[in-house]
Amino acid sequence: MSDVEVKNNPAESRYEAWLDGKIAGFAQYSVSADDAIVFTHTEVSDEFEGQGVGSALARGALDDVRASGAPGVIPLCPFIKGWIDKHPDYESLVLKRS
Repeated sequence: MSDVEVKNNPAESRYEAWLDGKIAGFAQYSVSADDAIVFTHTEVSDEFEGQGVGSALARGALDDVRASGAPGVIPLCPFIKGWIDKHPDYESLVLKRS
């Protein structure tokens, strides 16, 4: 299997996972008033299920958010939230809301 390439597509407000020249999945987001990235929905195409696309997508998107200087993320999407829960080194990206 080839490596998954994760790209931010700001025009579509989503991070996209590409594998073998095809879009394999995406993580939809919006930007809050304070410039936080709000992940709302993640989807992996059936043909790419079980190949690590979702995990690569979550890691790539969160690494990009960290590098961008955004204040953090709000993981409304259950997949992104669950991934962060399993990878504590990314918990510092999650904005705490009061």
